[in-house]
Amino acid sequence: MIVAVASGKGGTGKTTVATNLARVCAAAGRATQYLDCDVEEPNGHIFLKPQITQRQDVTVEVPEVDASKCTACGACGRICQYSAIVCLQDQVLTFESLCHSCGGCWLVCPSGALRPKPLKIGEVESGTVGALDYVGGRLEIGHVRTPAMIGQVKTRIRPDALAIIDVPPGTSCPVVAALKGVDFVLLVTEPTPFGLNDLKLAVELVREMGLPFSVVINRDGIGNDETQAHCTAEKIDIVARLPDDRRIAQAYSSGHMIIDAIDEYAGHFRKLATAIGCLE
Repeated sequence: MIVAVASGKGGTGKTTVATNLARVCAAAGRATQYLDCDVEEPNGHIFLKPQITQRQDVTVEVPEVDASKCTACGACGRICQYSAIVCLQDQVLTFESLCHSCGGCWLVCPSGALRPKPLKIGEVESGTVGALDYVGGRLEIGHVRTPAMIGQVKTRIRPDALAIIDVPPGTSCPVVAALKGVDFVLLVTEPTPFGLNDLKLAVELVREMGLPFSVVINRDGIGNDETQAHCTAEKIDIVARLPDDRRIAQAYSSGHMIIDAIDEYAGHFRKLATAIGCLE
């Protein structure tokens, strides 16, 4: 089973839910992975504090030009849909930050002047937190190939384990990349006008992708009842509510897990895990 924990906006408590849910499932004896696919700003490791056992560079292929073979025919520039390679008079220029690594340019080059070369875009690390397996991706600053990095993190999903994916916030391409192939989506929101607006966008996305989902309301009690009313009207199941509890904020600001800092919340997260089918 692959469960994605997502949110329409940042700061709703998505990572809080994902990390505590993963820890509870692992503690209950189920083989569990936590995969941090929020590769631009990963922070699950701050709370889980995993023992890292392996790190691996992630590379993509970009074109490299052999000027001695280039005839400046311009075929490479014509096939590129992103203007990542252009032919100006007798010189070919490449722009690696625009390249999508499709390989079209070196396939159409009639003189063999283009060849692929590896470009490092980030790193995937893996380790353990007790019985819980940890996988995290980190995109290097200045690179924009977030979906490619997310794809590399997801290749570490074990078929024999429950995988809990911490999805990037929002509804853009990285979110779609993280949600592809999952079995269930847990949408974390907060009962505020901003939270509701972005929840609606997230719901629209997961429905378009045909994915089953439920909602967790975090910081319940700080806003109004509009989120509850919207979920009722749209027949959206609210599977958990985390109250606006000062103790949670204190634990979070110290980098501590809720289930470690406040005893009763381990039971709340076990109920959540049972409600969405992670535990029996």
